[in-house]
Formats: sequence, C-alpha cells, structure tokens
Amino acid sequence: MHAANHLVFVVLSFVVAVFGSWTALDLFRRVRTHVGRARAAWLVAAAVAMGASIWSMHFIAMLGFDPGSPVRYDPGLTFLSLALAVGATCGAFFAASGEHARPLRLVVAGAAMGAGICLMHYTGMAALRTAVSLGYDLKLVALSLVIAVVASTAALFAGRRDRSFRWRVLAAPILGGAIVGMHYTAMAALKITRTEAAAEAAAAGAPPFVLAGAVAAGSLLILFLALVASLYDQRVNVLAALEAGGVGYWELSLPDRTLQVSAKAKEVLGRRSDEPLGYAEFEAVLDDEERIRREALLARTLAEGEDHDAVYRLKGEPPRWVNIRGRVLRDPVGRPRKMIGVALDVTDRLRAFADLETSERRQRLLIDELNHRVKNTLATVQSIAAQTARRAEDVETFQRTFESRLIALSRTHDALTQGGWESASLRGLLLGELKPYSGEQANLRGPDVRLGPRQALGLGMAFHELATNAAKYGALSVPEGCVRVSWEVAEDRLVLDWTERNGPPITGAPERRGFGSRLIRATVEQELGGQAGFEYAPEGLHCRISVPLHAPGRLERAA
Repeated sequence: MHAANHLVFVVLSFVVAVFGSWTALDLFRRVRTHVGRARAAWLVAAAVAMGASIWSMHFIAMLGFDPGSPVRYDPGLTFLSLALAVGATCGAFFAASGEHARPLRLVVAGAAMGAGICLMHYTGMAALRTAVSLGYDLKLVALSLVIAVVASTAALFAGRRDRSFRWRVLAAPILGGAIVGMHYTAMAALKITRTEAAAEAAAAGAPPFVLAGAVAAGSLLILFLALVASLYDQRVNVLAALEAGGVGYWELSLPDRTLQVSAKAKEVLGRRSDEPLGYAEFEAVLDDEERIRREALLARTLAEGEDHDAVYRLKGEPPRWVNIRGRVLRDPVGRPRKMIGVALDVTDRLRAFADLETSERRQRLLIDELNHRVKNTLATVQSIAAQTARRAEDVETFQRTFESRLIALSRTHDALTQGGWESASLRGLLLGELKPYSGEQANLRGPDVRLGPRQALGLGMAFHELATNAAKYGALSVPEGCVRVSWEVAEDRLVLDWTERNGPPITGAPERRGFGSRLIRATVEQELGGQAGFEYAPEGLHCRISVPLHAPGRLERAA
C-alpha cells in the first residue's frame, strides 16, 4: 500500500522546524552571556525549544499522513518520543556548551543528538495505531539517520558561533529543512501492509486531530515563550548596560501620558527606587520655571517628530540638572503612540563647563593684567634709567646704581610670581632688601600682611630706596647702626615706620631731594593713594608710610 502526505501539513511542519531552529540558535547564543544557574537555565530553554520543535514538527507532519485507514496514537509512546527528543537535545547542547569544546566533541554530541532524534521519530511511529502494518526500508532508515546526525551536528556548530542576525536568517531555514528532510526520508522508508490484527489495534488510542492540535498549540506556545524570554533577557541586558553607565530609562505612553521609569532614572531625578514616579511626580521634581519650557518642547517634539533633547533644572539645593532625551514612536497611521528615552545627571558636566568658562575669563584677565604690568614695568625702568643717569657722576656709578634698582624690581616680581601674581608677603619684601644684614642691624616687627600686585611693586621699590640710602649714608653704613621696621594694620590701612638709629649724625633735612625720596613719594602718594613722610632727626632718619589695603588676591590696574 502507498501512503499520502498532504502538502499543507508539509509546509506547516517546515515552518515549525524553521521557527524552532531560529529560537534554539538565539537562545543558545545567549548562553555565553551568563554563568552558573542562569547559564544552565538558558541551555535547558534552548534544548527544550529545539527538541519540542522537532517533536511538534513530527506530529504535525503525521497529521497530514494518510495510510489509507483511520489513525490513532498511543499516549504513552507519544510522550516517550517527546522525552527522547528533548533529552537528546539537552545532552548534546550541554556537551557542546563548554568554552573549550573541541570539534571532535561537537561531532560526537551531534551524532548522539541525531540518533536521539531518529529514535524519537521511530518511537512516535510505533505509537501509531491504524489498520495497517508498518515496515521499513533499512537503506532509507540509515539515510534518515545520516541526515539527522548531519543536521544535529550543524546545529551545534551553528550554535557555537556568535553570528549576526542575517546569518541566523540563513541558518534557521537550512537546519529546519534538514530536520524536515530527515522526517520525510524516514517516512519514505515506511512500508505499509493491511492486516486484521492491525485493524483491531487501531480501535484504541487518541484521535489524531486532538493529539495534533494539542501538540501544535503546546509547541507553538513553548517556542513563543522562549522568544519572549529571549527578548526579555535582551531588554534586561540593555537596561543593565544603561544603569552601569549612569543612564536611566523611561517610557511615556500617549496620549494618556502614563510614565514608567527605571530605578536608575528615579535616582537621577532625585527619588528613591521604591518611590512611585508617575507623570505628575515627574513634573513635581522639576524647577517651577522649567515646567512651561518642558511643555513647549514636548509639544514641538510631538508635532514635528524631532528627537526630544533638553536639560532641566531640578528643585532643591544645591542645584542639579538632568538631560532628558527621547524619541516618539508612532502607529502605522502616524499617530504618536509612546515616547521612549533616557535620563542623565549632567550636573557635574555643567559645573565643569562653568568652571572652564570661569577659568578662561580668569586667564583673559590675567593676560590683560600681564600686558598692563609689562607696560608699567617698562615705564618704571625707563624712569629709573633716566633719573639714575641724571644723578650719576660717571658711567660706572650709573651702572652700579641702575643694576641695584633693577635687581630690587626683579625681586619684587619674583615674590609676586610665587604668589601667582595675586599677592606677596610684606615681610618677604623687607627681608629681600635687608638680607645682607644681621638681626641686630635689621629688626622687623609686624603681623603677616599680604600685598596686592600694585602695592607690592610700589612698596618694593620704596623699600629698596630706603635700604640703599641707609647703606650709603645712614644707619647701615656703620657696624653699630641699626634699622627698625614696624608696621600695623588699622582700618584697612597699612602704617609702616622705618626708623634708623646709631648711624652718622644728621644735621638736618637735605637742601634738595634726591631721586630716591622723590620715587618713594610718587609711588606711595600717586600710585598707591597713600602718604609718605620723612623726619630727619639728629639720631637718624624716620620715614612713615601709610597706604590703603585691599583684599589679597584682587587684581588691580594702575590708572
């Protein structure tokens, strides 16, 4: 007798086989991204999907099988065939899932899996109850075994490789076709003979349509759940990657504006992960001025279809900012269906930009200040050179005096450079001028005072002129002479007294003022807005300098 296979069920069995192959490859590919129990769970899921699809394909194909008499199935053998398919697939997948599984191991596992699939097929055929006797052509049986082994081995090798989506689109139909080919090769090996004993046995068993319907529904449900699990796993991986990068995820359904946010997004918005955060709560965390702007930006996003990308300030102190980015998803007719996007805390980034902008402004100010200082310094040097040359008796005297004054100016510049051109120490300037003398000859008393650049340059030159005059004509010109410098700060003014004692006697004020005294008065009174007074007492010179102080670090500009 000859049996018939209906084309509709041949196509349906092929679809189930391809769908199962695709699912198994996708699930097996995810095994590498997990360890421990999760890895074992995905291996079982992949094996069950593959085994169930092969078993389902077999019985769907059998639904279209017409041996010429009514057909029923033995439930026990039917479910034994399912156990054989799933068991063989599980064992092979576990054998092939090792990180260092060699090709020989894959071939052996593929052979065992193919043999299990063949055994599933012929066990399922043994469950057949009909009024015919079934026999087999051994050559075609062997060919079906070869096809099953080749298909199984190919499936294992394919599952080991992390290929692209396009590759799986090609691999799934090939594997599905091989599995279907194995089934129909085995069916071609079938020899049917009508007997009375077979007719009596056909009376018992489950109706084929009931069994096939249940098998198809159950298998499709298993495969569907496997795909859903795969998609869920992929979603979990994506969310985990976003959270690892400090990025929160959100979804906004439209038009009802139901908001769902991830735990990281709640953290970015300043809420606890266990707190509810709907659309109203989201509006509540924004700064009051940001709500109107957000509504306008959202309306434009929905109207124009552009991506939403805006930075909002949150309520509270210290101020925080979040970057909300999103994209509109539309239905087939173009209506907005929902928005999805991410939320990032950009507070540190905005503060860094603000600090950078402040630094650039400060740098520009420093450059302008430096240019101004250079011009002033050059003018000072020009004036010192002219006045020194006018008073010098010869070139050697001019050179010696001019160099000493330039060195004094240089020391003041060095002190300002050490303070970042923001301030210099008053005591440091005095020590620089009186360094050659012992503590008995040069006595300093006063609090620690920081001078601004303008004050430091002016007073530094004044101290140099006083020290030079004392060394040449005053108390520091004799071993027993001494200079006492004391200062105090009163009502934001620096008052400094330079007193010389035990030096050559002074008979009175000089008939004409020298360059040094004129430089001190010009610097203190005109440049610094202070006062400078000289008292020529018989016991020694006394100079009092009073200048206003400003906050240390303030950059000033000379008029």
